[in-house]
Amino acid sequence: MKRPIGFFWHAHQSQIYAELIRLEKLGFVGYQVIEQHDRPDKKLYTITESGLQALRRWVGEPVGVAPERSELVLKAYAAWLAEPQQAINLFREQERYHAANLAQYEHILAELQQEHASIWEVDQPFFGDYATLLKGIGYEREYVSWCGWMADQFEHYLQRKIAREL
Repeated sequence: MKRPIGFFWHAHQSQIYAELIRLEKLGFVGYQVIEQHDRPDKKLYTITESGLQALRRWVGEPVGVAPERSELVLKAYAAWLAEPQQAINLFREQERYHAANLAQYEHILAELQQEHASIWEVDQPFFGDYATLLKGIGYEREYVSWCGWMADQFEHYLQRKIAREL
């Protein structure tokens, strides 16, 4: 659950271990114990052939529509109640946050492109890294654009208000 999928799909360790136990009972994964001298032994999990078949079936199944829940979008809905400078600060902060994510994703994508010579065959595991990063880049670009637009709207409002007061 590391990069790049870890940027978009979050699972707590307790969830992962519970799921691994469930998958083992189903025969979808197996493990070997690796002895460690300075810490508890660890289990190294690998997918079984039946697990790979189940994963292949699952990947092709339809996906249910899950509504996105964004506190920032909820705040934007009620932004007409906000003090304009606070709204500007909020949206500029989010713009910077998403711009930093975008830069990180683009950097990782450049590394992948260099590493794999920009050959993205759909039957290769790194294709998932590429596809996931492209989705994340699009998401972050849109968020940067939208947050900038929101902050701009409040800045224009303040400029018009000051002009009227003069």
